[in-house]
Amino acid sequence: MVSQAERDDIRIGHMLDAIAGVRATVGSEEMATVFADWTRARAIERGYEIISEASRHVSDNAKATEPQIDWRWIAGIWNVLRHDHDGVEISILFRAIAAEFPVLEAALLRMRARLMP
Repeated sequence: MVSQAERDDIRIGHMLDAIAGVRATVGSEEMATVFADWTRARAIERGYEIISEASRHVSDNAKATEPQIDWRWIAGIWNVLRHDHDGVEISILFRAIAAEFPVLEAALLRMRARLMP
């Protein structure tokens, strides 16, 4: 039987992989260039969906160790991307890659270290 810590670790791994994938998709290019490419734009949106969905399956105990992260917002972005295509502000997603992904990534790495000492 898989423990909660192992399940959390798996989901944290999904989020870290998605962060890396989104960063690789963006590279060092400007927002207009990246989002003008339909395939790359959808890949970025998919990365956000993976992060959002995986966050929903990380235990509340694990998330409580990183209270500075807005877990509710992360979980909710999936609904916006899935149901409100016109309501997605691409510039917010793009800015978050540079501003918020490093903070989230660091939190996820700390969480993983606490789960699997």
